[in-house]
Amino acid sequence: MKIAIKSKKEYHEMMVEIYNLMNKGEGKLTKLETTKLSQMAIAAESYEENVLGLKPFKEPATIPELVELKLFEQKMTQARLADEMGLAKSKVSEILNGKRKADIPFLKGIHKVLKIDARLLLEIV
Repeated sequence: MKIAIKSKKEYHEMMVEIYNLMNKGEGKLTKLETTKLSQMAIAAESYEENVLGLKPFKEPATIPELVELKLFEQKMTQARLADEMGLAKSKVSEILNGKRKADIPFLKGIHKVLKIDARLLLEIV
């Protein structure tokens, strides 16, 4: 069953339903609800990208660009990222400002904290 969103009203109604299912908790969803949630999320993402124009105009081409995008999406600061990765704030800042190259501990940290696919990281480096 493929879900398609045809209007902003449908989009908003679907987002309310998505949030309600998410608030229920992953462990408390039935198989049918999990499948429905997945389908609705795909439809919402497609609508956001193709109709609302929320897809970034330029795909991130560097590690700093990718990290900045993920920080924005997750409403996270560089300082919090550094704390969660166990790295110095100055090191994270230097890498994100292009003054220093990303090293293995940094790449492992952003993979773990920001959930960035390791394969993508290796392709960009």
